[in-house]
Amino acid sequence: MAALRAGLVGLGMMGRHHARVLRSLEGVELVAVADPGGDPHQAATGVPLHDGVQGIIDAGVDYCVVAVPTAFHEETALVLAEAGVHVLVEKPLAPDVASGLRIVEAFESRGLVGAVGHIERFNPALQSLRRRLEAGELGDVYQVVTRRQGPFPARISDVGVVKDLATHDIDLTAWVTRSRFTSVAARTLHKSGRAHEDLVAVVGQLENGAVTSHLVNWLSPLKERVTVVTGERGAFVADTLTADLTFHANGVIPTQWDDLATFRGVAEGDMVRYAIPKPEPLRTEHEAFRDAVLGLGADVVTLRQGLTTVAVAEACLESALTGRPSALGADGPLLAGPVPGPAVAPALAV
Repeated sequence: MAALRAGLVGLGMMGRHHARVLRSLEGVELVAVADPGGDPHQAATGVPLHDGVQGIIDAGVDYCVVAVPTAFHEETALVLAEAGVHVLVEKPLAPDVASGLRIVEAFESRGLVGAVGHIERFNPALQSLRRRLEAGELGDVYQVVTRRQGPFPARISDVGVVKDLATHDIDLTAWVTRSRFTSVAARTLHKSGRAHEDLVAVVGQLENGAVTSHLVNWLSPLKERVTVVTGERGAFVADTLTADLTFHANGVIPTQWDDLATFRGVAEGDMVRYAIPKPEPLRTEHEAFRDAVLGLGADVVTLRQGLTTVAVAEACLESALTGRPSALGADGPLLAGPVPGPAVAPALAV
């Protein structure tokens, strides 16, 4: 079988990694790249370089990865859709819901495969966590806490921390729990002198009743990427920097200390750190998208799921602006489920 012909638009900080993976991906040939700024990282040396997306289309690609700034996602994606090219768009899908909806409709109406690069779904620790939650190892889920903080990424200029970083946590929380957000309440800070927020603290609630908490900033010298899911039988801790997953079980040994024994709560039990395979998340993401284009069925992040994440992010910003919680409609698409076939499918019920 002939290799799929792939293109890449955008050769910046993220685009260079896409180029590296595409050049070594089995069953795929990177045949064209485009960036008006050239190839500053020399990530695509030897591959024809174009100024714009039309050069990618003229090369006769089967699919294209879009790694341009968020403000240009819609413009780029719509041109590719019109040309009948399947697309993997870096997250967030779009700068706002209206723009994202136009992208979704363009690909769905043409039966094209479209996906969003929410790479955390492909982190080995979170994939293992999701399978364990689905198997009932935690029992009822009570709370999801995420912390995503670190220094300011110089690559970001067109969105704030909510749409750049918090969208990771919005998507992964709904994905691992198979439950959508019903409300969020957020507070933000602007400390770097930029037009966009640098810090957000969000409290949310999911449709399954679980409470969520998300601390996200790019103001900290401490870099951490942690997800803690607490439930009926204990707590899972996923560190996505190291791809480690740990389980802290509720204790079953009776407490002998009288003062503590009167407290009606859980006791500290066994702790297990799982030995799990750790493939590179970006490669796993590309493999899944390749398989979706081939019609093999793959668990990619659909455009409509990416649109839901943008809607939750906008609700966070609205809450921070008004000082009041923001409710999310119950009739929106869900953030769960695999793609059953080669075309973009509506998000599946949990």
